[in-house]
Amino acid sequence: MNRRKLLAVGAGTLLTPSLGAPSIARAQAKYPDRPIRLVIPFPPAGPTDIIGRQTAEKLTAMLGQNVVVENKAGAAGSIGAVEVKNAKPDGYTFLFATSSTHAINPTAFTKPPYDPLKDFTPVSSICVNPLILVAHPSMPDTLMGMVELMKKNPGKYSYGSSGAGGITHLAGEYLKASVGGMDVEHVPYRGSMPALQDMMAGNVVWMFETISTSLQLHRSGRVRILGFAHNARTPAAPDIPTIIEAGVPGFEAYTFNLILGPAGTPPAAVEAIDAATRKLMTDKAFIEALEKIAAVPTVDTTPQRTEKFIKDELAKWAPIIKASGVKIE
Repeated sequence: MNRRKLLAVGAGTLLTPSLGAPSIARAQAKYPDRPIRLVIPFPPAGPTDIIGRQTAEKLTAMLGQNVVVENKAGAAGSIGAVEVKNAKPDGYTFLFATSSTHAINPTAFTKPPYDPLKDFTPVSSICVNPLILVAHPSMPDTLMGMVELMKKNPGKYSYGSSGAGGITHLAGEYLKASVGGMDVEHVPYRGSMPALQDMMAGNVVWMFETISTSLQLHRSGRVRILGFAHNARTPAAPDIPTIIEAGVPGFEAYTFNLILGPAGTPPAAVEAIDAATRKLMTDKAFIEALEKIAAVPTVDTTPQRTEKFIKDELAKWAPIIKASGVKIE
């Protein structure tokens, strides 16, 4: 075969629909063209799972593909985070990240199984869920009144948390540091309800918790909420002052929910999820659902702001974790 015939064969091959078209079609396929996994690193029915499933449902409608929730619980959220870290970065697996996975674990773990920044692609922020400071009814009815009592009685009182190294424990250490120190023993429990029950019994006298677990107890007089750990009051309980208003400047402590992909997630996928979540923040029903549980939606979410948010949270909590002596093996 001479050179002219070879060139003709080559040109014919490039123009043959059955050979050339499929690769071009695949390259130009609209994202997403199949279901997306959203890994929630905590068990079903908890606050993270509830918000994650609401988010997945809304994104499914916006993206035109199912966003399928998978619960991968364990190791304070690290099992789910590692699952996404190791996933193929094709834009079809994302993590519903939390304060545990991306503010606490990287410092608290003696051997962190992932880098919170290098191993993930930031996409969007959904919300923060501020904690509340709740106290036994025998305590003073103001936060600074309680702080004064603690300082006048060093070593006499204890505070509880849902577990050592969790956000409710670290918020307690943060408060102690923010008011110039209090000699108050920390008592960790296996979850929020055992801690609340022991506080109602008077065995510990204050703790940080989410408002959804404590508001009715506050309304019934069984506990007393002394402050909301955010920079503005919540529509869910507008009568409760912020901890800043109660006398501790700049005090904010919350869990949060972010959407992150594995490192190397394609820009087209990031852009699509980012656009969908920004649209989600204009969904009145979704916003009202968040506000009902005192969560604060992130109305100005972008991948860049999500990355900065992670860096800021890591910087905020690292010294508190180190000062507390928390180490997770």
